[in-house]
Amino acid sequence: MEKREQKNVLWFDELHRSDVNLVGGKSSSLGEMTSAMKILVPYGFATTTHAYRQFMAETGLNDQINKLLAEINDYENANELHRVCSHIRQMIVEAPMPSEIAMTIKKAYATLSEKMGETEPFVAIRSSATAEDLPNASFAGQQESYLNVRGAEMVLAKVQECYASLFTDRATYYRHKQHFPHEKVALSAAVQMMVFSKASGVMFSVNVANGNDAQIVIDTIWGLGEYIVLGKVTPDHFVINKNNLQVVERSVVPKTIELCQTPGGGVHEEPVPADRAIRPALTEDQIHELAGYAKEIEKHYGCYMDMESALDARTDRLWLVQARPETVWSNKNNKQASKESTVSMNKTKKILVKGLPASPGVSTGKVHVIADPKDIDEFEEGEILVTLMTSPDWVPAMKKAAIITDNGGMTCHAAIVSREMQIPCIVGTKSCGQAVTEMLQDGEQVTIDAKNGVVYQGDLAEQFNGEKKTTESHYAEYYAPTATRVMMNLGDPELAEKYAELPVDGIGLMREEFLWTTYIHDHPLYLIETGHPEKVVDMLADGIAKVARAIAPRPIVLRFSDFKSGEYRNLTGGDKYEPHEPADLLGWRGASRYYDPKYIEAFKLELAAVKKVRQEFRLKNLNVMIPFVRIVTEADKVTKLMVAAGLHRGPDFKVYMMAEIPSNIILADQFNKYVDGYSIGSNDLAMLILGCDRNNDTVAHLFDERNLAVKRAISHLIKTAHQDNKTVSICGQALSEYPELASFLIQQGIDYISVNPDMVKETKQNVARIEQRIILDNATGKGRQAVESYAW
Repeated sequence: MEKREQKNVLWFDELHRSDVNLVGGKSSSLGEMTSAMKILVPYGFATTTHAYRQFMAETGLNDQINKLLAEINDYENANELHRVCSHIRQMIVEAPMPSEIAMTIKKAYATLSEKMGETEPFVAIRSSATAEDLPNASFAGQQESYLNVRGAEMVLAKVQECYASLFTDRATYYRHKQHFPHEKVALSAAVQMMVFSKASGVMFSVNVANGNDAQIVIDTIWGLGEYIVLGKVTPDHFVINKNNLQVVERSVVPKTIELCQTPGGGVHEEPVPADRAIRPALTEDQIHELAGYAKEIEKHYGCYMDMESALDARTDRLWLVQARPETVWSNKNNKQASKESTVSMNKTKKILVKGLPASPGVSTGKVHVIADPKDIDEFEEGEILVTLMTSPDWVPAMKKAAIITDNGGMTCHAAIVSREMQIPCIVGTKSCGQAVTEMLQDGEQVTIDAKNGVVYQGDLAEQFNGEKKTTESHYAEYYAPTATRVMMNLGDPELAEKYAELPVDGIGLMREEFLWTTYIHDHPLYLIETGHPEKVVDMLADGIAKVARAIAPRPIVLRFSDFKSGEYRNLTGGDKYEPHEPADLLGWRGASRYYDPKYIEAFKLELAAVKKVRQEFRLKNLNVMIPFVRIVTEADKVTKLMVAAGLHRGPDFKVYMMAEIPSNIILADQFNKYVDGYSIGSNDLAMLILGCDRNNDTVAHLFDERNLAVKRAISHLIKTAHQDNKTVSICGQALSEYPELASFLIQQGIDYISVNPDMVKETKQNVARIEQRIILDNATGKGRQAVESYAW
């Protein structure tokens, strides 16, 4: 059987986000959403980096390209760069495609045709490089994409043109500046069903203007989405509260042109009728739907995300056509972000023009208006670049300047690259009243305040620097110590170091499932049967250790695997071992798996990984948690398995249990014997107490973790646990969605509160205020009386 690494084509449902080396960033992310999420993604396949390298080797292009690149003496010399890159692209396009690769791609296109039920369907072909869409560099727009492509021969030709686009002037320059070796970059082409877009959007799960991660931003236009990124159309702009998905800010502007599909293939530009131009491209419900996807995708990936969507004209369905990590605010230090946000708008100097604040910062210099990227050699460092809109061809000049444009929105190319390069940038001045290219003249001295989207007359650098120094001293963060500890939930080990600086008392919940879907991919019993059980132990141990080291000496609580059977089945080889359960939420999951003869050997691998982290890596801050324990004898059986594996409860090793089933509450006095404490899973607990499936829209309105029945259960658990000196925490979503629940929990005496990283600071401050209020009420006797009785 041919290994994945040696295949020329892989289908989206065979791919995961960890397959960047096989299919590049874009293709691996499309695969992740297709195979691991319930997100509508246009189906397709990806040519592999193996196919690209085979093409380059068989055609003899590698040596020729390396020789040509070695001739570039100065990457800042646009003419020299263009001469070499043009020659390389021509060689790649004219080289004969090896017959084996050509046959595989044509066969895959024919299979896609069958799956779509169409003869020669239209497809989009998007370049996907191994150096793009990484968490620390977006490489935005550096390679080509082709829309509305039809026919096997045309698909093959466009794949080859994608290969060539790895060596556009801008891509070659950008890799050089980001220190990515050219020879280590390979390219995949994602070939996917074409969405007949009547409207398109770009969205971020963080407010890219100011780094506010409690907000989602969505930009939308009519037609195909390329005009958003290119900045040819200034889009409608929406800011959404991430917590309740309500629109908190909107800007609907005239969108006078759109990019449309040409019936026979290709694309063309058309004017938008006047009555439609002034309407929002998406309805309020569609904006709400997209925001929900953004929140879900961010949660799945564990980082801020940059996503693209398309609204199908034929079905009115929203499709996600791309998702990649956001590359700027994900890497910025929180303190730096807060400092930038404190510079206020200067009201004492003359304002020349206003626009959208795309990339924060202050810069002063002389204006240089440039209309065509071929003139970028005229641009000098320290000048302010003024233009209609940048495209990827402008990258060599962009690193030298602050930028102001007539067109574009918060998600256009100029905005994305400026944020990544940390260059002040204001876009879309035309939509804000005045086109900057008409207002400013060459040589005019200006100061741009890109945090507020304002251009001032003259040099105000000294004034802004003085204001920044003054304001910074007022915004030092302080968090009062609290008796109730605030912990953090975490899934992705790669984010551990970033979030370790947050004011948390440890990791209250590390979800093991993330390690399975992102790194391991294979069903544990399949790995045992095929002779590779060490893959589970090593990968689990490495991921857990990364978090334990980052957070040390603070404690970390790892929850053992809690997949449902359907989720286990999605792992490679899972079909053979998993039952088909009509309601797997209440089926073979959690503790009931661990001692089952059919699964016990797999669970022993998890125990071996924990033992390796604690003993071999000597990370004694690691503790564990058992999920979904239905009856007391299950707690007994699982803890005995742990002892047999050499994991003994003691002062430096705690065993906790999820409290998410009514029996956990009712029999807490008996469960106390086997554990050191509990972590309330508020979602499952509320669902099972109320008998309400939260995923069923018909009864979802009845699901509420604030219901009195749920509160009484939690109150009873805390009292019963404390009688035997056991601790109680909460790690569910309730606190993120209903911060007011913190007051109830603290009054009941909860020991720990564990929230998602974006809620840590707010929760820390909220907990301090609540505890101070309780102390004051007790001292004065004037506290408000509870309106509900929590007596069991």
